[in-house]
Amino acid sequence: MAKPATAMLHYTAPPTIGGVEAVIQAHARAFLQAGYPVAVVAGQGDGASLPEGAALIRIPEVNSRHPAVLEISAELQAGRLPAGFEDLCQRLARQLQPHLDAFDNVIVHNVLTKDFNLPLTAALFRLLEAGTLPHLIAWGHDFSWTSASSRVRLHEGYPWDLLRTFRSDVTYVVVSEQRRHELAGLLGCPRSRIHVVHNGVDPRSLLGLSDMGWELVQRLELLAADLVLLMPVRVTAAKNIEFGMQVVAALKQHLTRPRLVLTGPPDPHDPRSQAYFRSLQETRRELGVEAEMRFVYESGPDPDQGLIVGPEVIGDLYRASDLMFMPSLREGFGMPVLEAAVAGVPVACTRIPAAVEIGAEDVILFDVEDDAGSVAGRILDWAESSPVHRLRRRVRQTLTWERLFEQKIRPLLHTAGRGEEA
Repeated sequence: MAKPATAMLHYTAPPTIGGVEAVIQAHARAFLQAGYPVAVVAGQGDGASLPEGAALIRIPEVNSRHPAVLEISAELQAGRLPAGFEDLCQRLARQLQPHLDAFDNVIVHNVLTKDFNLPLTAALFRLLEAGTLPHLIAWGHDFSWTSASSRVRLHEGYPWDLLRTFRSDVTYVVVSEQRRHELAGLLGCPRSRIHVVHNGVDPRSLLGLSDMGWELVQRLELLAADLVLLMPVRVTAAKNIEFGMQVVAALKQHLTRPRLVLTGPPDPHDPRSQAYFRSLQETRRELGVEAEMRFVYESGPDPDQGLIVGPEVIGDLYRASDLMFMPSLREGFGMPVLEAAVAGVPVACTRIPAAVEIGAEDVILFDVEDDAGSVAGRILDWAESSPVHRLRRRVRQTLTWERLFEQKIRPLLHTAGRGEEA
């Protein structure tokens, strides 16, 4: 069955700069990545600024800054219902209806709660009453009736009261619990009739990840992890990799999804190095941490072809990690300590020169003789006491746009049957 098609309606679209426009851009990208057709309906915008695959439907009088809309808005602010209001309302309804009829859902951003284009608000109510709209989702970022700066523009009666009129055939969405409380009071409806969908983030863009780095982050499932430890080292016995596996096994007893990622390869030309790598894979299996301890070398698109990554991708992995973990038996210096510092990643490592002489009290130090469980305990203590880590973990697990679409937005959509949920 084809996935339902959705139109997103707002006064303006990208490249216009604004908070709502940024949300529409992110929503469109998330819909398309999940295979859901999407178009944006706006009075102003450029299709080239939307994600590839998103159509732009321009209806000039949807724009709140259209001359005809501005003229009518000036009269409305003075408390007068201008003669041209109904004509523009009907014109907008006629223009919108054939376009929106092609969709299963229409997400309307702010138009049902803000007074920037009241003829457009009235046109949507007209189409709802006629039963000619698809499933309408009113996405409320801001409300004129509850805003001190906007309230002065409003007056009792039609059409201003439309902005505080509840309709049972509309799905209401707000961006925070505070907004839900506010809108429920405004509309006089139960809070349960209003869904909360927070805004989200695009971790790839924020972290500046390369194509390969992003592919690895997804393949290794780092965004869903409770704690990501990075070992930016090669596969050699001096790196004490077995101990790292024991630590992640201990972490697994307390965390649902810990990750330990080792970036370097074994020596592809040394049979002894390859044999050691295979022994590490067996140790990993015995410890039951095959999902938790991951070698980048074995994480390429082809499992039979070892993956070797350069500094750019290692930099990506630093930025996507929570802690640089280096349990080396010995190091001449320990460059990863400096690299982690520049990347803003905390360090836990043995008493190697870079850590002792440069890191000093600013790194988590342990001895090679320490018990894996005690080291894991110190790492957990750090993780749970760090507000930076706790917030980072919470946001990446629940508030990426991709996650929000799957968990919060997709269940709100109706299928082509108009009434059945997807």
